[in-house]
Amino acid sequence: MADQASSSISINADKSAVMAVIADFESYPEWASMIRTVTVDETDADGRGTKVSFVLDAGVLKDEYTLAYDWQGDDRVDWHLVKGKALKSQEGSYVLSDKDGSTEVEYRLSVDLNIPMLGMFKRKAEKVIMDTALKGLKKRVES
Repeated sequence: MADQASSSISINADKSAVMAVIADFESYPEWASMIRTVTVDETDADGRGTKVSFVLDAGVLKDEYTLAYDWQGDDRVDWHLVKGKALKSQEGSYVLSDKDGSTEVEYRLSVDLNIPMLGMFKRKAEKVIMDTALKGLKKRVES
């Protein structure tokens, strides 16, 4: 696995409210600015997506890809790439923890593309993806 980047944010809500937004894949295009469409292909017994397809338009990077999700209770979800066009691999997780009446959300991400990219540009892209996702998640949960 490639190096994993991480970023975190504090959200003024409990873990269940945060996880409910994370699990609501169909709403991602409303708050995750780079996601155009989402299709939940498979769900678990709790109705949470376990295989989800995305259409991404991040300007220079456009892709259609499918992720497999592994729900670890109510405070963690991990995912990995099943298939993609531009993406060679993607592994990530959201880890939630209680912190002074709010929820600390840590986003871990490792991405590898089918096109060559310098390490510093790849790390910058991962940081932009994480920061954009965390800020969108915070705004969505707190609104």
